[in-house]
Amino acid sequence: MSNLKTIIPERAANIGNFMVGRLLPFREKRMVGPFAFIDHMGPVTMDETQNLDVPPHPHIGLSTLTYLFEGSIMHRDSLGSEVEITPGAVNWMTAGKGVVHSERTPESLRNSRKSLHGLQIWVALPKHLENMEPSFHHTEKQEIPSFEKDGVLIKVIAGEVFGKKSPVPVHSNLYFLELKSGKKRKVKLGDYLFGESGLYILEGNVFSEGNTYEPKQILAANDSTLCEFEMDHNTTVYIFGGEPFPEERHIHWNFVASEKETIEKAREDWKAQRFPKVPGETEFVPLPD
Repeated sequence: MSNLKTIIPERAANIGNFMVGRLLPFREKRMVGPFAFIDHMGPVTMDETQNLDVPPHPHIGLSTLTYLFEGSIMHRDSLGSEVEITPGAVNWMTAGKGVVHSERTPESLRNSRKSLHGLQIWVALPKHLENMEPSFHHTEKQEIPSFEKDGVLIKVIAGEVFGKKSPVPVHSNLYFLELKSGKKRKVKLGDYLFGESGLYILEGNVFSEGNTYEPKQILAANDSTLCEFEMDHNTTVYIFGGEPFPEERHIHWNFVASEKETIEKAREDWKAQRFPKVPGETEFVPLPD
């Protein structure tokens, strides 16, 4: 496995009303490029009495990327944004110096059976932008560039690769790609990738250097320029990465920063409820011990 640096298995974590598989950070690999955190939500089915309800909670120093395969989430934030996230669309919220948001089942689905399945991702900000003004951007499914290469359907969900650029307004040199194949296909991406690179297997199998890798694993590459593997039939993978930052990032709860003092201040500000409020919401997630 000459080009595989780390194999990261999915681990269960509890958030809201259901379990998610937490993939990053991992003890042996804290970040991949600027990607600091990846959660696999679901798949979960909820009945008429069950709903996703994550009350207002804060973030600093990062951008959140929410990408759903099934279901819907109503996003509300302290900037006044109120958007229903649907499968294939991208929610990109940049926290900068501080933002608060809630994530809930939309009203239209709350009294019916529903499913939810997707990825929630944190992308750390470059040090000089950690204290930037917060912002929010929603990109509809049809705006995401997609094309076929060697029989594999590729979507450029965020960043720029293959001369294709996603409209998601990222703040550093990165990529987040979806690859889908109905048949066995060899994939060679090394000429297009850069920095650090990770591969998450959502469904199907990936073959590399005589080994078979199954869903719910992240494969972190030693060298993104050597990224070659074979996708089994009916396989979906996500490739993410980019240029790593020169400074370490500290992660505590929902806060990411290059300085521990910044995180401590955010903790105190949230405890004292000095963060901006989400319009129309009075609940909040308390600071964990």
